[in-house]
Amino acid sequence: MKRFLVILFIYPLFLKAQIEPVKQDTVVEKYLIIKGDSIPIKSIDLDEVLVLPPIRFYTKEERYRYLILRRRTRKVYPYAKMAAERLIVLNKELKQFEKRRKKKKHAKKVQKFIEKEFSVELKKMTKTEGQILVKLIYRQTGKTAFELVKELRNGWRAFWYNNTASLFSISLKRKYVPLEVEEDFLIEDILLRDFQNGRLERQKPAFEIDYYDLTDKWIKSKKTDKK
Repeated sequence: MKRFLVILFIYPLFLKAQIEPVKQDTVVEKYLIIKGDSIPIKSIDLDEVLVLPPIRFYTKEERYRYLILRRRTRKVYPYAKMAAERLIVLNKELKQFEKRRKKKKHAKKVQKFIEKEFSVELKKMTKTEGQILVKLIYRQTGKTAFELVKELRNGWRAFWYNNTASLFSISLKRKYVPLEVEEDFLIEDILLRDFQNGRLERQKPAFEIDYYDLTDKWIKSKKTDKK
């Protein structure tokens, strides 16, 4: 499973460390302009905070499944986040090359570096963790793992990667659809809770996900069914 997962991680730019001066705490004062007059605005804009309803488990099996899924999600999410960040870096770098041959050569160089850097960690992943990783890669990049491999290398290689993955019951074409798949909703719930408590570093998904629409379907409807 190592080769078709490891290709998805794009190597970081090698930046020289810079020592930045310590910034003093400052308050930026905003002004409302009305016909030439400026009026200071004393309010502070805050980020939107979701009110997450408590997750209710009706059986021990449901609770056990959630806890296992949470452990696996926490383990693989950083790799999906890294894939999104490094994909942005790679796309910027590829724009520097005009000829297709040089782009392919650069992508191949990236692959070799990635395999050396991440193969040990990816080898430790179970089949189920690999499935979750493929879903989260779609969440963070907006593209399936199959599409990413196809873009980075070629369609033929993506085809064989997908066939190899299928031997482990993993489809590189799998998407992340929390409104249609309950497990995907639970993964989204786990991520949002860990974002808020600071356990995981927040990275916006590549597409809009309305959490309240998800709770309407998976939590409120479930309560109704249990009555």
